[in-house]
This record gives sequence, structure tokens and C-alpha cells, in this order.
Amino acid sequence: MLEPGSPAPQLVLEDTTGQTVRLADYRGKHAVLLYFMRATSCPVCRRHVQDLAENADALAARNVRVLVAVPDDRATAAAWRAKHRIPFPVLTGRDGTPHELVGLSRTVFGALQRSGSVLVDSHGVVRHAHGAALPTAGYDKEGITAAIEQLAATPLP
Repeated sequence: MLEPGSPAPQLVLEDTTGQTVRLADYRGKHAVLLYFMRATSCPVCRRHVQDLAENADALAARNVRVLVAVPDDRATAAAWRAKHRIPFPVLTGRDGTPHELVGLSRTVFGALQRSGSVLVDSHGVVRHAHGAALPTAGYDKEGITAAIEQLAATPLP
């Protein structure tokens, strides 16, 4: 798993339309909160995304863009995004899952996909990283909020 204070990885993912999305594209413009769902079928993860959607305006006001990463294929991700009217880009991996790229590998003999979140500031530095095997623990809202609050207090380099 990534560590706060470390440089963000060079993530290259795809959105539900097949467009390339690079984490580096946000550098110098916005902080990015990546929420990694266990699967689009996970009801707990869907509630977490709903919470992010309900707070989208507040996050945008803090210059934070939300990206939702799923281990599902692009067609499944696109159908889920449309059905639930997800206001954020939903991303899939080009090779493997987005989760593997940040250290959220499967646990319990490869049967259980971990979920979590990563907040990267506009300078490309990880400010928050959290992962969990149980979906109820994968969304660290308090930790995310504290890290976003800290963004405003961090002077420019």
C-alpha cells in the first residue's frame, strides 16, 4: 500500500468510454481522491460512493476531484455507472486491476478484493492512503476528511 508523503504512482487507467486517464493529468491543477471499490456489486462500496456523491460539491470546493476505481471490466463498470448515475469518472485497469497498482492486492488466498482510498495532492504527493479487506473498513471518511483539511494548511513547495 502507498504511504503518505510518497510520490504518487504513475497510474494509467481507462474510463468507461475507453479514454485514457492518467493521474499525472491532474498535477498542478487538482488534488485527486481515488476510491477503490471491491466490486460494483458490493453494496457497502456502493454506499461509500453514494456518500462521496452527496459530498461532491464540498469536495470540488476544496479542489478535490474524485475518481472511482473498480476491478470489474469496462462494460460492467459502464453499466453500473449509468444505472446509479455516478457523477465521477469510473476507472478500470488496462492490464490487471487498478487496485494492484497501489498495493490493494487480493487477500485470503486471492479470494477477497481489498478496497480503500488514496488522496494525492496537486503536486503529486500521496497525502492519505488506506486499505482494508472488509468493505466496511475500506472507506476511511474521517481520515480522508482530515487529509483534505490538511491540504489547505500545506504551503506550496
